[in-house]
Amino acid sequence: MTTHQIPTRQSSRRQFLAATAAGAAAIMAAPAIATASRTSRETMIGEGAHQFRVNHAFAELPDKYSWQTTHNVALDNAGNLYVIHEGRRELKDHPSIFVFDPAGKFVRAFGSQFQGGGHGIEVRQEGSEEFLYVAAYQQVKAFAKMTLTGETVWSQKAPMESGLYAPGEHISTEATWTREGFLPTNFAFLDDGGFLLADGYGTFKIHRFDKDAKWVSCFGGAGEGEGKFNTAHGLWIDKRAGREPSIVVTDRAHNTLQIFTMDGVYRETLTGFGLPANVDTWQNLMLVPELKACVTLLDEKNQVVARLGLGVERLNEIKDLRGQPDKWVDGQFVHPHDACFAPNGDIYVAEWVGTGRVTKLERV
Repeated sequence: MTTHQIPTRQSSRRQFLAATAAGAAAIMAAPAIATASRTSRETMIGEGAHQFRVNHAFAELPDKYSWQTTHNVALDNAGNLYVIHEGRRELKDHPSIFVFDPAGKFVRAFGSQFQGGGHGIEVRQEGSEEFLYVAAYQQVKAFAKMTLTGETVWSQKAPMESGLYAPGEHISTEATWTREGFLPTNFAFLDDGGFLLADGYGTFKIHRFDKDAKWVSCFGGAGEGEGKFNTAHGLWIDKRAGREPSIVVTDRAHNTLQIFTMDGVYRETLTGFGLPANVDTWQNLMLVPELKACVTLLDEKNQVVARLGLGVERLNEIKDLRGQPDKWVDGQFVHPHDACFAPNGDIYVAEWVGTGRVTKLERV
């Protein structure tokens, strides 16, 4: 178990802003491992072996496009960064996915079909090719495999063969926010070519699909206690050296991570997070972006080694901080929703803010 001690509390997406203030005080009571310092030219966060140079304005959009609540990020082998935003349903001609080169320069945009529900995005190597996997919730309620330039390989909606969903859910475009609705959020990839899909706002189930994108099985679901979730939002396959491969699921509204065998059997719970949203790994580290204003790094023993960009005090003090970028502070996060490692240990962070923000943390 982690020693990162934060009292757990239940909180739904709709209750999140109201719950933030109460949770923030508890988080600030814990020791802040990562600290920020500022020179005349740059902002640094972290300490010891985990220090990073902060660039909050890494990705800049051309004027003809606009951010509409940034959600998730992923990197391809060339170092290009893919950013998906939620988008607005009424702007169907506006893309939801933007691509930036390693220097943060805009490359291309696509994905207007995900407007109003863009959420999860991952890049996967399959043979000699790379593909995007995209999950969309709210008014889209679908998941898809695409080329890196935006051509659709396949697209699917609710797996009705699971027996979990309300009649018509496989054709619906209206979010019901019930445990019989389909609102997918994120992916994890399996060695056999299959993948896992988190129905993070719907059934709270983790679905398993084979290499042909056919539904196989599921585990989890809504509830309290071991193996049950309250918003199964993010997931990852933990293959760090010295650890048995496992499935890590962010049980967001319970403020925990739950760890399962590769067969979906419950193993343990890590407590003490502030609305953890997703997971990624690099070398011996696991990162956890938390909507309550930080990105946490854990070592191979799942002990906290850094809490980057901790900004919960301001989150507590300033109502609707996510909508007031003029009050954001360099070196502090507001609502990290996703983050991913680069091959050299740099970190890219996407925040759940309406104006959009993608931060690059350059490892030093």
